[in-house]
Amino acid sequence: MEKMKNVIKKGNIKVHLICFDSLGAKSSSIFVETPDIKLLVDPGAAAMQPTYPLPLEEKERLKLKALQKISQYSEKARIIFISHYHNDHYTLASKIPEGFNYFYKNKIVWLKNPNKFINLTQWKRAREFCEEIYNNLRGEGKLYIRPHKIKVPSLEEELPFATSKDYGDYQERKKELLEKGRKRLSKLKELWENKRWVREFRFKKGRTIFVDGKQFSIGKTKIRFTFPHYHGIEYDRVGWVIGLIVEYDGKKLIYSSDIEGPQIEDYAEEVIRENPDILILDGFPTYLFGKMINRINMERAKNNIIRIVYGVKAHCVIIYDHHILREEKYKERFKEVYEKTGKRLMTVAEYMGEQSMIDKITKENVTKYST
Repeated sequence: MEKMKNVIKKGNIKVHLICFDSLGAKSSSIFVETPDIKLLVDPGAAAMQPTYPLPLEEKERLKLKALQKISQYSEKARIIFISHYHNDHYTLASKIPEGFNYFYKNKIVWLKNPNKFINLTQWKRAREFCEEIYNNLRGEGKLYIRPHKIKVPSLEEELPFATSKDYGDYQERKKELLEKGRKRLSKLKELWENKRWVREFRFKKGRTIFVDGKQFSIGKTKIRFTFPHYHGIEYDRVGWVIGLIVEYDGKKLIYSSDIEGPQIEDYAEEVIRENPDILILDGFPTYLFGKMINRINMERAKNNIIRIVYGVKAHCVIIYDHHILREEKYKERFKEVYEKTGKRLMTVAEYMGEQSMIDKITKENVTKYST
């Protein structure tokens, strides 16, 4: 295991920062300890995208290094939580490298519900994931059941702050995009209500539990999960994620999963209202600016993170990593954020007393700094 420099401790909550984008691979995996639980969160890692300024073989090496760390922590964990089905947040059993621990053996596996508030790609991945565990670990009973009807709240009910926002000259275009989003959601609802569902199941010394919006108490530890949040903006094509809140003896951890900034005002309000002592928040994907993300939504993310920094308690440790550390211009694009927040926002590498990988490297000196 790494030295304690990768651990955030508040009261009896310890958060081990396993692997994040600032260390060179796409990931945001943590290990949470209280006197009652040992919880591995989002056990996945992926190689950086083609535009990231490292050779392919080095990206693969860093990905394997991240998975090796996750494998080591999986030995200690009794519970695993998967917030959504992107490759940098979970690992198929069949994709665990040879010689590594089988992450899911003898574990309680808390999962994002694979049957609703999920896009088509993740719908398929979730089924593949559950089928592998079911088959490899001798799942009990039937894996599939008949689908259920689903109530989908209106966007106005779900996101009152975001939907009441005045976008000025962009307002009409925003209405057009929201209408297209509603139509996509309607089609997904047809999928959810008409295709067979995966059910929770027990397997040898373990089980799966779908945890969207649920809460548990284990000893004195309270664990809560958010209802599905968009992976980015309203009606985002990328799908939904669920966040995690852990409380023990007056101290609180929030793990946001992938809300990208956040771009949605209601998610910022949620964080401020919770007022955590430790906040693991994913950043805005600046590397997609001008391609898949526009300036309006980048400005929303900037405003929201500034509000969060000033809205939570002053001693809150804020890790702002994942997504934002994938290109060299992130500090330039978020210049006003870093100027206004000072040292309140840290990457995992910075918390550990190191430089973030993207800050170490350039296309001219890859060899010098990539080890």
